[in-house]
Amino acid sequence: MKHFQRELDTIKKMILSLGALVEQRVHRIKQAVEDRDIDLAKEIMHLDHEIDEMEVEIEEACLKIIALHQPVAADLRFLVAVIKINNDLERIGDQVVNIAQRVVRIAKRPVAPYHFDYSVMAEKAEAMLRMSLDSLVNQDLDLAIKVLHLDDEVDKIKDEAYDRIKQAMTDGVTEDIGYMINLLLISRHIERLADHATNIAEEVVYMIEGEIVRHGKLD
Repeated sequence: MKHFQRELDTIKKMILSLGALVEQRVHRIKQAVEDRDIDLAKEIMHLDHEIDEMEVEIEEACLKIIALHQPVAADLRFLVAVIKINNDLERIGDQVVNIAQRVVRIAKRPVAPYHFDYSVMAEKAEAMLRMSLDSLVNQDLDLAIKVLHLDDEVDKIKDEAYDRIKQAMTDGVTEDIGYMINLLLISRHIERLADHATNIAEEVVYMIEGEIVRHGKLD
């Protein structure tokens, strides 16, 4: 039993380490977007393998514990939630790389009049990730639920970015179509990042309460 508990504690440390790494990458990509920093964006892209390797290691460790110990109740919920959170963290890493790729493309061009300021959107997405990970660390149900309610705010900003760029297209600014598409994709990637942070918060609710709250199912 003590050996099983040590293995669970190791899993928790591993997922928290991955969370800290992903949170750091999100913070850095926010800086790259704000500063249009090509070098920082390329560095983030180059280091993506670290997140991928940790994700595989955590999943294998969870599956091994399930196979060897056949946990039940809260312990099984914990491991199932960790596997899902692990996947969401890896997907956040993918979105960070996608944003970095767009930064490399748009930073080579002068700032256009219709350029959208993503700083508020990125800050909200970063805050959602931080809160979801804090709710995981502290098993804080209220904080996890708060994250679920913040997702609509990021979606609203994404829609504003879409409307602004669509208006530029309507006004006949056709020579910068590729630039506009990259701006749209940045908003989409940040929105997806926030979605994965929301998924993590949902898994924390499941871990604590044993209740699945996906698809808007929240009392």
